[in-house]
Amino acid sequence: MYKTLMDQVGNTPLVKIQRLVNPQTNSIVLGKLEGNNPAGSVKDRPAFNMIKQAQLRGQIKPGDTLIEATSGNTGIALAMVAAMMGYKMKLIMPSNMSMERKASMAAYGAELITVSKEEGMEGARDLANRMQAEGQGIVLDQFANPDNPLAHYHSTGPEIWRDTQGKVTHFVSAMGTTGTIMGTSMYLKEQNPQVQIVGVQPEDGAAIPGIRRWPAEYMPKIYESTRVDRIIDMSQTLAEDTMRAMATQEGIFAGVSSGGAMAAALKVASEVENAVIVAIVCDRGDRYLSTGVFG
Repeated sequence: MYKTLMDQVGNTPLVKIQRLVNPQTNSIVLGKLEGNNPAGSVKDRPAFNMIKQAQLRGQIKPGDTLIEATSGNTGIALAMVAAMMGYKMKLIMPSNMSMERKASMAAYGAELITVSKEEGMEGARDLANRMQAEGQGIVLDQFANPDNPLAHYHSTGPEIWRDTQGKVTHFVSAMGTTGTIMGTSMYLKEQNPQVQIVGVQPEDGAAIPGIRRWPAEYMPKIYESTRVDRIIDMSQTLAEDTMRAMATQEGIFAGVSSGGAMAAALKVASEVENAVIVAIVCDRGDRYLSTGVFG
């Protein structure tokens, strides 16, 4: 039986980090390579699930126009799924996002609308809501849509549990919309309440693509603080240094937020014993080349 593209979302590799881990530690650090999804990031999972579930509920139908505010990966994923399932896609993003991200969205046929760097993601979200109110399309709203975390509850979490044979002790994820950490936490805590969930956010002043410190009024509605045991504030320098080290020492070519998640996972590994720590490597590094972060 032939498979379709949607059958290829998920079931990404879980690989052992070999050289970045302190050789004195007896803990294992694993990276889940979400760049292996069809559109190249962890956001393929919620993008597919949000459109699929809205269609099943009869809220949308092929031919409709969908609208979403995005900093990049969700937009690329939604553009792919929209093309695959027959929808028109309008994506709103800050103008300072990388050229690769913008070009990828356009390649899938999405219409791009930019707001200023100063308006940022908050401004993009406000504009999406205004466009929906004006009848220009339907906002999926990854920040409040339960189908975002449920994608990870039904796929990411079970895959990690399966591939570690239930031995995972810590799960580390950068936090943007927080869908990944919410849904995966929900699943893993059901299997073993002792699994520690570690979120990563930028420290004050850091600009790490894809992750945010949200003002209270813009905090994603899907976020529940009780599902996260610890939050690590990440410096931009450490995230970028770890991202480059992942490429040169592990052969894992990923983006800056993945570097932040891995840096946090390595920090946890240095603090605990006999742990199995899984970090989300959320995308590939090729969509950041034009920014110069790889030198």
